Amino acid sequence: MITIIRINKGKGPFYEVETSEGETLRVSEDLLVRFRLLKGKELTEEDIKAIKKSAGFDLGLQQAMNYISYQLRSEMEVRTYLKDKEIDSHDRNLVVERLKELGLIDDKIYGESYVRTQIRISDKGPIVIGQQLKKKGLKDPVIQEVLPLYTEELQFEVGYHTAEKALRRFQHKSHKETLQKLKLHLMQKGFQQQVIQMILDELPMEKDQAQENDALQKEGARLIRRHQRLPLMKRKMKIKQALYQKGFSIEDIQQFLDEEVMDE
Repeated sequence: MITIIRINKGKGPFYEVETSEGETLRVSEDLLVRFRLLKGKELTEEDIKAIKKSAGFDLGLQQAMNYISYQLRSEMEVRTYLKDKEIDSHDRNLVVERLKELGLIDDKIYGESYVRTQIRISDKGPIVIGQQLKKKGLKDPVIQEVLPLYTEELQFEVGYHTAEKALRRFQHKSHKETLQKLKLHLMQKGFQQQVIQMILDELPMEKDQAQENDALQKEGARLIRRHQRLPLMKRKMKIKQALYQKGFSIEDIQQFLDEEVMDE
């Protein structure tokens, strides 16, 4: 027979049961009570097997409960956490199924909460949020079910605020380049095309010729310094091409070049 020679309080809600065979069993308080584990109690090999079988699931359940107590978690996050804690595959499956039965894991509820939180605290559009949910392990049908919470009205509100902040960074660009950069910025943030167009239509973005000229002068001066070692004709061609690509009109570019003194 195998005898329990010592029971010590371990980390968290667990106990370490040492046997006369030199083996240490890590069990929860629930298992301690269920198997009536006391110092001096004799155990059979079958008892040890039963305790070990229950301990893996019990340990995994306790760790998972602690993990999800701080915030909602997706099923994949829980499975990854249990794997990192070296809970075997069979017990991981049992733990996840038990948590689902208790309503403590539900990817739809998780997805809804995630979407609402991101709308409130981030500058991301629904496309990026959908990608983030996929990385969290949510299946496509679930993602498609929760994303409509991010209505077009909310997209416009968040996207408009995001565009306003970005606009400050692009204010020294040409009107055309500013529009292009804003559009690209909103696309990268995950907003839908029709919403982006609505935002651009509503932003105070009328072309200001004085501001356009100022931006042209600054960009042109930078290009002159950059290409100052080139021959005059090639220098003018490079500057003209670069300014045109930056969105300035060919008429404004030519006027700038005509007025700028560039010695051979």
